[in-house]
Amino acid sequence: MSRKRSRSRSEENVTTTTYVQNLTNAFSTAAPFSEDPDPTKIRAECDYNIKITLEMAKSGNVPRPVRVYADGAFDLFHQGHAKVLMQAKQAFPNVYLIVGVSNDKMVHEMKGRTVMDEDERYNAVRHCRYVDEVLRNAPWEYTDEFLEKHKIDFVAHDDIPYESENTEDTYGELKKRGMFLTTQRTEGVSTSDIVARIVRDYDIYVRRNLARGYSAKELNVSYIKEKTLRLQNKMDELKDKGKKYIDTIGERTDDIIMKWEDKSREVIDNFLTYFFKKPLRIWNESKGKLLKALTPPGTPDVATDDEDDSSPPKKIRRLV
Repeated sequence: MSRKRSRSRSEENVTTTTYVQNLTNAFSTAAPFSEDPDPTKIRAECDYNIKITLEMAKSGNVPRPVRVYADGAFDLFHQGHAKVLMQAKQAFPNVYLIVGVSNDKMVHEMKGRTVMDEDERYNAVRHCRYVDEVLRNAPWEYTDEFLEKHKIDFVAHDDIPYESENTEDTYGELKKRGMFLTTQRTEGVSTSDIVARIVRDYDIYVRRNLARGYSAKELNVSYIKEKTLRLQNKMDELKDKGKKYIDTIGERTDDIIMKWEDKSREVIDNFLTYFFKKPLRIWNESKGKLLKALTPPGTPDVATDDEDDSSPPKKIRRLV
C-alpha cells in the first residue's frame, strides 16, 4: 500500500515538474512568426473543415484549439494592447492566438506615421505572453482566401465600425457570419494619448535627451533652441545645488540648536540641584548682604550750628 502511494506521489511530482518546465519554456521564448516551422506545422495539422461555432468555442467542447486572430499597428506597445490580446486569448477555454501586425507602408497610408518602425512593432508583440504566433505584413481588410489560408475561426477586435474604401465597417461581414469576437478597449490608454503627452511635454524630453548626450541634429532642434534648452538645464542644475546647500545649512543649524538646548537643560538642572539641596544655608549667609544692598544708609541725626539747640529735632525719613 505504501509503495503504491509512493509511486503515485512520484508520478505526480514528475507531472508537476513537466508542466512547470513547459510553462517556463513557453514564457521564456518569443512567439514565432507565421512562416516559422512550428506555426507552419500547427497550421498544416489543423482540420479547418471542422467549423467551430461561437457556442462550441464557449463550451470548450471542441476537437482542436480555437484559432483566434487579432490585428493592429501596435505602435508604442502598451497595456491597452496587452489587455486586448489577453481578452482574445482568454475568450475561450482552448485558444491559439494569432496576432497580425501591419507593415509601415500600410499603416502610414491608412492611419499616419508611427513612432516605432515595423520590425520594432513585430518584436514588441512577439514578447507579449498571450501571443502564440505573429503574422507580419498583416492586411488591412480580410478576404475568404486570407481566413482560409491561416485557418482563422474568429477575428477579435473592439466593436467600433472601421471604415475603409470598400465598406463602412471592415468587420461587418465577419459579424454577419458569426466570426467576430468583441473585445473592450482600455479607456484613457492609447498610442494617441502617449504621443499627445510627448508633444505636450516636448521641451522637457528634449532637455533630458540633450543632457544625456544627444545632439541637436538628432533631436531635430535649431541651434538657438538647443542653446536655450541647455541654459535652462544649467539653471535647473544651479537651483538644485542651491537648494541642497540651503538644506545642508538648515540641517547644521538644527543640529546646533538641538545641542544648545541639550546643554542649556544641563546647566539649569545643575543650578537647581545646587541651590535647592541647601536653601537655608544660602539664605542665611546672603540675608545681610541682600538687606544692605536694598536699604542704603540714611542722613545722620545731628543738628547744625545754625539751628537752635532748643528746637525740636527733625524727623529723619528713612528709606525702607
